[in-house]
Amino acid sequence: MTPTIADMRALARTLYDAAVRAADPALAVRRHFDKHPSAALPAGGRNIMIAIGKAAPAMLAEAMRHVPGPTVALAVTHYGNDQAVPGATVLTAGHPEPDDAGLRAGRRIIQMLEGAGARDHVYALISGGGSALVPAPRPPLTLADKQHVNRLLLASGLEIRQVNLIRQQLSDLKGGGFLRHAAPAPVTGLILSDVIGNDLGAIASGPTVAPLGTARDALDLLTQHNLLEQLPPAALGLLTQNHPVPPSPAADNHLVGSNESAVLAMRDAVPPDWRPHIVSKSLVGDVSEAALCIAKAAAHASSDGPQALIFGGETTVTLRGTGRGGRNQELALRVAIAGHDWQRPWAFLSGGTDGRDGPTDAAGGLVDGGTLRRIRDAGADCALLLANNDSHAALSAAGDLLVTGATGTNVADVQVLLMC
Repeated sequence: MTPTIADMRALARTLYDAAVRAADPALAVRRHFDKHPSAALPAGGRNIMIAIGKAAPAMLAEAMRHVPGPTVALAVTHYGNDQAVPGATVLTAGHPEPDDAGLRAGRRIIQMLEGAGARDHVYALISGGGSALVPAPRPPLTLADKQHVNRLLLASGLEIRQVNLIRQQLSDLKGGGFLRHAAPAPVTGLILSDVIGNDLGAIASGPTVAPLGTARDALDLLTQHNLLEQLPPAALGLLTQNHPVPPSPAADNHLVGSNESAVLAMRDAVPPDWRPHIVSKSLVGDVSEAALCIAKAAAHASSDGPQALIFGGETTVTLRGTGRGGRNQELALRVAIAGHDWQRPWAFLSGGTDGRDGPTDAAGGLVDGGTLRRIRDAGADCALLLANNDSHAALSAAGDLLVTGATGTNVADVQVLLMC
């Protein structure tokens, strides 16, 4: 029996849920400590456990079960994800826009790290989102300066590694800041990756890893993308005066989870009457190019039975309008446009594994061959909305938003195109 569109949409959501389960941060931390049991502390020592990011509470709660000895613990995560962690303080802050709460959290982290001694052991539990959640602007930068730079970079179309290279030069915590402030205490980093390729220096801007580049590299990037003149004067001064980020001691870093594990889980969850194919584990770049990649895969897909084409990655959006949306919503809308004339039934899902896509209530979009008709029937103009970066309004009109709520994890994005 040929699957209906409703069947395909339900299956797409099932596969997305499998990806999120595979990225469960507690399981990732548990697997780490099963392989690497924590050593006993020296007499008088403490465990200083700091978790930042969208998966911070879950990672911290699990880690505290495996680490013996006196412990002080703090988690910083985004608003709406403030689950209690017994024995620890949980703070919430703004994401993707840094705010005053994040600034206070960053200062508190620095105080905790600077109080660490040689007998103490610092555990840094890092997940995606940590960069914006704990802003620590290098003097003389203010929070307003950091917010300006953050908005500029998010709207620039720069890839996440390039964004983080620039952020690191303007921060007291990014690019090895945990290590500099914690010395002489040893630091163990447990890192849940939301970065394709798992560059540890790019995840949450690398608080336990050496910087990705120099002030000169940051200036070159900003110049190449015509962003230099839009910097606040204090940020431009820091970069042009070339005050180097101080060197950091080494950390014992461990990658505990990644986008690849989520992609593989999607493949393994495909029903036996469907043929799964992982097309790309690195769907990156602008959403317009990513949509073309997906359309090309659709054109070459076998017609021999139902197909599940699977992708993982993290795309970017260049903002040209004033609308609301995110990279997954805009990618879904662009695929809906590309697939309007495909001569076979299909459904496509693009979602962030954290349950959040841009400054909206959606994780992404779930579209099919009827999406454009539903947008039109709702009285909306798809082309105008897309030109205004208003993918949220377009998908809302079609009833095609993927809304999951915060998932408590973050390993970038997953996509699946189902075709019969």
